[in-house]
Amino acid sequence: MEEDIKKDSTTDSTLESKQNVHEDAVGLFESLKIFLTELFDFRDDTDHEATVEAIKADIPFKGATAWILIFAVFVASIGLNANSTAVVIGAMLISPLMGPILGIGMSFALNDIDTFKKSLINLSTMIVLSLLASFVYFYFFPGADEATSELLGRTKPDIRDVLIAFFGGLALMVARTKKGTIASVIFGVAIATALMPPLCTAGFGLAKWFSGEPKGLDFALGAMFLFVINTIFIALATFIVLKFLRFPMHKYANAARRKRFSIIATILGVIVMIPAVYTFINALNESKMTSQVNIFIKQEVETIKNFQLIDRSFSLEDKVINLSFFNEVTEGEENILNNQLVNDVNYANIKDFKIQIKGSDTKSFELITTAYKEKREELQESKNIISGLQKQISDLQETISSLNNRIEQDALNKNQKVVAFSRIAKEAKIRYNDIQQIGFASVLSSKDFIEIDTIPVATIKWSLNVPDSVIVSKEKQLRNWLQKEMNLDTLFIKREK
Repeated sequence: MEEDIKKDSTTDSTLESKQNVHEDAVGLFESLKIFLTELFDFRDDTDHEATVEAIKADIPFKGATAWILIFAVFVASIGLNANSTAVVIGAMLISPLMGPILGIGMSFALNDIDTFKKSLINLSTMIVLSLLASFVYFYFFPGADEATSELLGRTKPDIRDVLIAFFGGLALMVARTKKGTIASVIFGVAIATALMPPLCTAGFGLAKWFSGEPKGLDFALGAMFLFVINTIFIALATFIVLKFLRFPMHKYANAARRKRFSIIATILGVIVMIPAVYTFINALNESKMTSQVNIFIKQEVETIKNFQLIDRSFSLEDKVINLSFFNEVTEGEENILNNQLVNDVNYANIKDFKIQIKGSDTKSFELITTAYKEKREELQESKNIISGLQKQISDLQETISSLNNRIEQDALNKNQKVVAFSRIAKEAKIRYNDIQQIGFASVLSSKDFIEIDTIPVATIKWSLNVPDSVIVSKEKQLRNWLQKEMNLDTLFIKREK
């Protein structure tokens, strides 16, 4: 009997212990649930009316807003042209493009066709004005036709741009719906989503296209594609947040009209979402292909000691991977790479790519090496020839100098009034750099055809670009200087054409 009592008491204590553990676990779970709810739930901190009014207030585009947009476009264009990130960020902060985009997303969420019409008209006007202003800057401003990295970075959007636009739009709408809007969040989203630079880049592309460069149209289309991505996914984020917060639908006078507008809004929403979904899927596929190509090159090519890769590139459009090797790659090794690309499941997205190998022929390397050696020998031979010619020139210069000295010495021995002509010629060239040629001679002359005089004459040839008025003045100075140097009483200057 006592044993039965002990067993019953043991059983009761065990059950009580399990029940306490269960209650503690439930309490911990409930506490964790409450904590997470308080941490992430922002529905109680939402101001429906203020949010709708704030978004509607930013939709209209006229007066000061139009001028702000024009100024922002010029600031962004200058920043893109100067390759200045800081200036581009400043243009993003003052740009009013975000208002109509949020209006489009809100109109879909609230079934407000009137707000949608206003938002679409204002956004279209903003786009046209932005393209026109940026086109004017890049087309007419001198030196604005250079494609900087800031411009090129806006012509090829990828999956990252989609994610930035979507998550930036979510952050913006959460901040917009909060009581007491968080301005820093709005400014940050304006910088991150970068609505203004793509429009300015599109204007740059149109300016290049009108200037006769076909690639300009590709720039414009790529930039507009990025702008469309940002617009669609910001509007989508607005739609999702407002639906999640259960904002009240727009009320109409009768149910039939409300239903008709609801159908129209749904159709427009689907139409807008089609390119958004296509863009997302396309960008995601491109991102996967790029990642798999890089992994393939890193794991299958760069890690193999026998492969000495010197250059690589790939084209997603042409589905080609170009590899350039320093060493020889045999046909068997090339087949191994192709089979690895086709059969490995890790490269499923690029299995239809083709591998093109360039510069992998050892014979070509040997030919280049031989040609290099031959050119080095020819260069050394040329240096030896030049050295010999320089010595001959030096010897000839010494001979000429010696002959000049002998001529001058002979003239002095004959008691003629001459000096070292070579020295005078050199000094004359230094003093009067415009002289191209100088000569000196004694000319026999007679005025009465009876008495004969000897007249010293200096013949000067001046540079053709020297005006006659300047030559007259310089010839007077030159005559005085020559008379003094040559100890002459008279000297005539003869100008040679």
